[in-house]
Amino acid sequence: MKYRSLGRRKATYDNYLIIRKQITIALTFVLAAMKIPNPGIRKRLYLHTIGALCLSAPLMAQKSLPAYQPNPAELSASYKRMALMDSLTKGSVLKAQVQPNWLADGQSFWYRNVLKDSLTEYLVVKPGENKRTPAFDNAKIAAALSKASDSTFSATKLWISDIHFEPEKHSIVLQTKGKWFAYDTETGKAQKIAKPELPKPKDIGWTRQLSRWGRFRADSVSPDRQTKAFVRNGNIYLSKKEDKNGQQLTYDGNPLKPYGELSWSPDGRYLVCYRIDHRDERQVSIIFSSLPNTTRGEVKTRGYAQPGDEFTSYEMHVIDVQSGKSVQVQSEVIDFSNAPVIRWRKGEATHFTYEKVDRGHQRFRVIEVDASSGATKNIIDEKTDTFIYQNMIYTHYQPENHEIVWVSEKDGWRHIYLVDEQTGQIKNQVTKGEWVVREIDSVDTQKREVWFKASGMNANEDPYHIHYYRIKFDGTGLVKLTNHAKATHQLTFSPDRTYYVDTYSTMTTAPVSELRKTADASLVMKLETADISQYLTLGFKLPEIFKAKGRDGKTDIWGIVYRPSNFDPKKKYPIIENIYAGPQDSFVPKAFRHYGEMQSMAELGFVVVQMDGMGTYNRSKAFHDVCWKNLADAGFPDRIAWMKALAEKYPQVDSTRVGVYGTSAGGQNSLGALLFHPGFYDAAVSACGCHDNRVDKQWWNEQWMGYPVGKHYDEQSNVTNAAKLQGDLLLIVGEVDTNVPPESTYRVADALIKANKEFDLLVVPGMGHSDGGIYGRRKKRDFFVQKLLGVNPPNRNKVSTPVPQALGK
Repeated sequence: MKYRSLGRRKATYDNYLIIRKQITIALTFVLAAMKIPNPGIRKRLYLHTIGALCLSAPLMAQKSLPAYQPNPAELSASYKRMALMDSLTKGSVLKAQVQPNWLADGQSFWYRNVLKDSLTEYLVVKPGENKRTPAFDNAKIAAALSKASDSTFSATKLWISDIHFEPEKHSIVLQTKGKWFAYDTETGKAQKIAKPELPKPKDIGWTRQLSRWGRFRADSVSPDRQTKAFVRNGNIYLSKKEDKNGQQLTYDGNPLKPYGELSWSPDGRYLVCYRIDHRDERQVSIIFSSLPNTTRGEVKTRGYAQPGDEFTSYEMHVIDVQSGKSVQVQSEVIDFSNAPVIRWRKGEATHFTYEKVDRGHQRFRVIEVDASSGATKNIIDEKTDTFIYQNMIYTHYQPENHEIVWVSEKDGWRHIYLVDEQTGQIKNQVTKGEWVVREIDSVDTQKREVWFKASGMNANEDPYHIHYYRIKFDGTGLVKLTNHAKATHQLTFSPDRTYYVDTYSTMTTAPVSELRKTADASLVMKLETADISQYLTLGFKLPEIFKAKGRDGKTDIWGIVYRPSNFDPKKKYPIIENIYAGPQDSFVPKAFRHYGEMQSMAELGFVVVQMDGMGTYNRSKAFHDVCWKNLADAGFPDRIAWMKALAEKYPQVDSTRVGVYGTSAGGQNSLGALLFHPGFYDAAVSACGCHDNRVDKQWWNEQWMGYPVGKHYDEQSNVTNAAKLQGDLLLIVGEVDTNVPPESTYRVADALIKANKEFDLLVVPGMGHSDGGIYGRRKKRDFFVQKLLGVNPPNRNKVSTPVPQALGK
């Protein structure tokens, strides 16, 4: 096998030198031991000899295995097997999840099972009676529906999308194929009906987590509905129903800097408003080159804010409607995001709060305003030297008790705090420890409990597994709802939260669905265990969950490994890494997935891997902070250490032939692998990458790269560093990408051309933000076959019968 770079040849030669040195040391020990009469010293030297040989063994073992390099017939068979497996695996996992549909009584539910050969069954569960029974007789329902409509329904493959039972009427109301039917359980007849008004389970007042970032909604009509506020020529006017012209309230507004975004206090005394300094959002253009029935490309433009662009700003004012007195709120102009939501304090009408995230994402505040004077006070004031993840800020206001449930990483881990909404004092840190709150599920104000998801609380378990809990506001009474299994859990609660259905699994264990009580998490009944036998008979093994130490030698990095179904333990296989190092989340799947693109690619003769390195989310704040102004890092030191550890454990894994692919942020990362780590990565496929963080969207890039835009943006740009390219590169981009502007890829191509670098470029006409679709995924696989296996993929232009193409899922 010829290695593709000087770096690879040097790595191989270095291994040879290490082995030679270790064997030389071992022989020296043997010769020395033979001359020493003292048996104790001689024994110690023999042990040193064994140690030296053990050190050389992994390298010798890896060196001794031949590289997997298929001949044309074997390669053709691999492509055909890949395509066949893509088809055969569909529907090969059954009963993977129970989706409960709770009925109007709130005490029972139905669910559907899809069985082998697409057969269906419908079951009703009554938790209070510990019963699970068929919902109806499929044959009778199918026969009745066939007579009542112009369609024929199959009893074995009956598909019902909604069911409601009306026992007092001897009726079952069904929805199928977009139509509604009433089935009479006594006569066995069905008739088509109009969409019925169906009863719903009672709302018991749970407060669900809502987005904090919805746009401010102005209310121009006073609470008593007698007065309307409106803006004319930049100024505010008030009018009664009988007054068409209105009374002018402000005089310093103008069309260039008008007042706007008006909202009333609950008692109608005050009007909160803003002087708005508008900035037009700058435009980006895309070209549709190949529209049907045209002979010219069509250019379309749209607003697209990039890092450093100016925002519309809002200067807050409060007007006393009775006196006409206006005061400017004593806080900075809101120059980032939209006008905020106003929350008036319950029980009085002179104070309100609003939230403010400063541009640069290093400060978050809940600010109290005295409406009479404009004076302000910071109720919550969080600052950091790195960043506050804006989209994960959580606040839940409890006006009755003047409290705020707040989630923050202020102690280095994401936790829940209870804050006094009047004084700003933290009344209690509700959760604490070296683990993270992943999401607030709901808040029970009456019981003073928070229901939440978390990960990392349990020792000796994958720290990304999602578990469910509830806890009292004072930090006591923690109830662990999912500690019965080391897995990732997904819960669906009954309307009154008496019961929940828990579906849990890992990447190596089939999903299990159980019904449990929320009071103590006790088991009511096991509902289903997924059937994966059909999938396993196809020859697949489930992916391996692998962990190794990161760059610091201490932190566990978690990932998964896919091997070909016909894996030969006597061969060495190249590594292909599926990379996405976006700091907004973690990306290695934890719940069961039986088949997808990674396994599909492995079928061609690769070990395909994925891991989450430092700089991604859902671990400690320090783990996440690695990305700060440092997106080019992408966790590569952790990824490389992880893959080297994998190759050290398994001699069949060839860490001297490594490819990488990714889309969007992963497209940026995959090219970055070649530019910044050419000694390890050999080939990359980069799809629609945000290659320069100045070209991509403002809200995402300023969150992680900071504001103002500094030289670090330029220093970490793939465009700036394009001349460093050493490995093999395929760039893919859709010409009408509205997420990441296509010029991000074009600028990289331009820089590579100017640097006289060899690379491949695939532009897909009419395609948006994508990995290239069917054609792009095929080109990606062919590229790695050629560059990493050293053989040519099928020439589809010359074959009479097209080779089936596997697409992955």
